[in-house]
Amino acid sequence: MNTTQLQALIGTLVVVAMLALVVLPALVGVAHDRRVDRQLREAAERQAAIDGARSERPASASASRRFARTV
Repeated sequence: MNTTQLQALIGTLVVVAMLALVVLPALVGVAHDRRVDRQLREAAERQAAIDGARSERPASASASRRFARTV
């Protein structure tokens, strides 16, 4: 391996490292958003199960509250 090839390899590694530094925060953000979305979906399902189990509440009150939470 001569000097030109070594310089090309170093340059390529530097570019890949810089790309990783730029892309990594975006990937972490996407993973965080997906986790939050999953937690919100599970909480909504649990709340719907609780609301469905309670028959003493009027249906319109729980429906309007559920609608306000999802918007």
